[in-house]
Amino acid sequence: MAFTTTTFELTTGSREAAVDLTDRCARFLDEAAAGGQDGLLNVFVPHATAGIAVIETGAGSDEDLLAQLRELLPADGRWRHRHGSPGHGRDHVLPGIVAPHATLPVVGGRLALGVWQSVVLIDTNGDNPRRTVRLSFLS
Repeated sequence: MAFTTTTFELTTGSREAAVDLTDRCARFLDEAAAGGQDGLLNVFVPHATAGIAVIETGAGSDEDLLAQLRELLPADGRWRHRHGSPGHGRDHVLPGIVAPHATLPVVGGRLALGVWQSVVLIDTNGDNPRRTVRLSFLS
């Protein structure tokens, strides 16, 4: 058994974002699972206001998810957590709905995702546009 990990940063901007990380995960596995190893890839965001989803992208599902999160978690004054921009408390509830991690199977050195699945960072927090992502592979 071997364990390899790395982190990288990205900028999500000042608006809600769904950022596809699938290619970045695949590039990490090119080295971490060299030789076609099987194992698990864990994708983790060490933030209290972001999550990782495995969803379809490019056909509107990512935008639909963000729209549903706006309905479920409106950016208004109902939240007890009140620092930051108005409604920021909802951003701190997000990881309870979209977990800050996903553990994915790796077969033959490649992510074993379904045909339309992608690994996506979900960020509703416009107050913090810089995000760190940790990728860890356990063979």
